[in-house]
Amino acid sequence: MRKTCLDMIHRLALTDSRVVYVGSDPSAGTLKQMAKDVPDRFIIEGIAEANLIGMAAGMAMDGLMPFVHTIATFLTRRCYEQVAIDVCLHDLPVRLVGNGGGLVYAPLGPTHTAIDDLALFSALPGMAVVACSDADEMVRLMQASLSWPGPLYIRLGKGGDPVISKEENGFAIGRAIPMRKGSDVLLVSTGVMTGRALAAAEILEADGIGCAVLHAHTVKPFDGEQTVALAQGKRLVVSVEEHSRIGGLGAAVLDALAASGPVPPTLRLALPDSFVHQYGSQDALLERFGLQPEGIAASITQAIRKR
Repeated sequence: MRKTCLDMIHRLALTDSRVVYVGSDPSAGTLKQMAKDVPDRFIIEGIAEANLIGMAAGMAMDGLMPFVHTIATFLTRRCYEQVAIDVCLHDLPVRLVGNGGGLVYAPLGPTHTAIDDLALFSALPGMAVVACSDADEMVRLMQASLSWPGPLYIRLGKGGDPVISKEENGFAIGRAIPMRKGSDVLLVSTGVMTGRALAAAEILEADGIGCAVLHAHTVKPFDGEQTVALAQGKRLVVSVEEHSRIGGLGAAVLDALAASGPVPPTLRLALPDSFVHQYGSQDALLERFGLQPEGIAASITQAIRKR
């Protein structure tokens, strides 16, 4: 997914003169070919994220479409005021590419785990927030990004995730994609958690629990209409995300349900409201917090039995 996103910036730059890559301390050799093909639109700014955002905002004001790329925690925390005032206040078409969303950088500890990025950027007026499920869907998002009028945050996984998206389902920012039908439970997921949600649904199916899966790649603007429609008649509505339970996808699901009338029984599966002090792989920590398929299925089964 990560490589696909960056390669798409290069591809888009070859056909759209507005596209600029602005990186902050990327790995050596990142987009090396783009630097050769369009050197005037390939910029490595350095480790100064607030300045990075100011540069990008100025470019956007001059008609360019900068894709700002750095580690997600640095992009969402270190320059929050600049994103709010320089980019969102002016409703500029800056694309903020957050590398390593969620627990990708868990081996580096709590300073690098982006577990609050969806909540932080969803709070900004005008900001769209998207987390793709796989590399194929990333291609469709990047193509759609050219026509999106305002600021856009793109949460990147580490890559190598199984491809679960389908081209025939289409892609539009703000429109969730039904991935699976089921009569008992609606499971709403985002990003790479959708693959795990689908696997959990298979486990539940074997136990006689029909689980529909809705892939909400766009956390904001959230597709409340489809969520509410699919929630009708379900015994339980579940949100699952690689993010703090504060803000994020779960909050968007509950807001949509509350706005439509009485809220059905709900379950929010997410990371706890704390820093992740454990070190380890992304998969190991997802397992620890019950966010792998077996853990998701077990939590849903337990919630249904309690009712």
